[in-house]
Amino acid sequence: MRFLRSLSLLAAACTCLPTVAAGANEFLVYVGTYTRQNSKGIYAWRFDAGTGKLTSLGLEGETSNPSFLAVSPNHRFLYAVNENNTFEGQPAGSVTAFSINAETGALKQLNQVSTVGPGPCHVAVDKSGKWVFVANYGGGSVAAYPVQEDGSLGKASTFVQHTGSSANPQRQKRPYGHSANPSPDGRFVLVADLGLDQVLTYPLDKTKGMLDKPSSIARIEPGSGPRHLAFDPKGKFAYLASEMAATVTAFSYDSGKGELHQLQTISMLPPDFTGTKAAAEIAVHPSGKFVYASNRGHDSIVIYSVDPSKGTLTAVDYVPTQGKNPRNFAIDPTGNYLFAANQDTANVVVFRIDTKTGRLTPTGDRLDVPFPVCVAFSPAR
Repeated sequence: MRFLRSLSLLAAACTCLPTVAAGANEFLVYVGTYTRQNSKGIYAWRFDAGTGKLTSLGLEGETSNPSFLAVSPNHRFLYAVNENNTFEGQPAGSVTAFSINAETGALKQLNQVSTVGPGPCHVAVDKSGKWVFVANYGGGSVAAYPVQEDGSLGKASTFVQHTGSSANPQRQKRPYGHSANPSPDGRFVLVADLGLDQVLTYPLDKTKGMLDKPSSIARIEPGSGPRHLAFDPKGKFAYLASEMAATVTAFSYDSGKGELHQLQTISMLPPDFTGTKAAAEIAVHPSGKFVYASNRGHDSIVIYSVDPSKGTLTAVDYVPTQGKNPRNFAIDPTGNYLFAANQDTANVVVFRIDTKTGRLTPTGDRLDVPFPVCVAFSPAR
C-alpha cells in the first residue's frame, strides 16, 4: 500500500473532537479501517499545521476492523471498536484501548474487552475521560466501560439491550444501535437507534457510568433510521443524521433534562436526486455557523448554514467527495479543512472550508488508505 504526502494544509478529526491546546501546530491523524484485503488496522500521519506538511507514519495499530475511533480528552489514549460479530467465542464485538505516543504517533495496545453485543459501530469518551460508550449495531444495544488509571478499559459496567421495531420491515424489524453520544456537559448519553427511529437519553452515574433506563426518548419520523448526532459548540442545539431518509433533524437541547425538542427536518439531498438514500456522518463547524453531513448514495457532503438564534438549517451546497461511499468525515480544529473518508475508493480527500460561507473547495490532496471509515485527531509533540 502506498501513502501520499500532502503538499498543502490539512488535518483531521473524528466527530467527537478532543480539545486542542491553544498554539499547538503539530498533530497526529489516525484513520480507522475495515481490515479487508491489504488493510491491517489503524494508520497514522503527522501533520504540521504551520507548514502544511503531512508525513505518513504507516500502520500504527494492528487490530481487526477498527471502524470507529475516539481520542480521550487528555489525548493520551485512543479507543477503537472492532466491528465483528464474535469475540472469544461469544456473539459480541470488542473495543480496544491504546496509549498514544505523542512524539512518534505509535499506538500501544493496552487491552481489549467485549462489547457484549455483536457488530459495534461507534465509540465515544465522556468529557471527564473516565467513561467509554459503545453502540452495537448488530446487537441493537449500548454499553458503558470504566477507564482505568493506565487508560485500559474495565469490563462493561452497564449493558442495555434495546427492544422493538419500526416502520421498515427490511431494515427496522429489530433495534440497531448506531451511536452513543455523551452530552456536552457530561450528564447524559444520547443513543441513536436506527431500528427504533428513536434517540434515547440515558443519565450518567459516577459509579455505573450510565443508568440502564432512558430518562427521555426523542421519536423520529417512522422509517428515517437515525444514525449519528452532533451538538453545536454551545450545547444549545443538536443535529441528527438519519441514514434511511437522508435527512437532518435539528433539535433544541434541554441540558437540564437531557431532552431533545424537534425544530426542523431537512433533506440532505438535492431536490432532483433520485438514487439511493444513505446518510452517514454529521458534524458542526467549530464556529457553530455551519453543519455538514455525508451522503453515501450521492457521494457528497451537504453544507448547511445555521440560524444562530433558532438553530434551524438552510442548505448551502452539495459537494462531491471525489470518491465513493463517504463514511466519517472530519473538520480540523482550526475549522479551515474537512477530510472525507471514501471507503470504496480507498482515499481520504481534503477540502478547504470558506469560513465565511461554509463552502468546500477540494485542495487536490488526499491520503491513500484502504477501506477508510473514521478519522481521529490528537496533538503531537
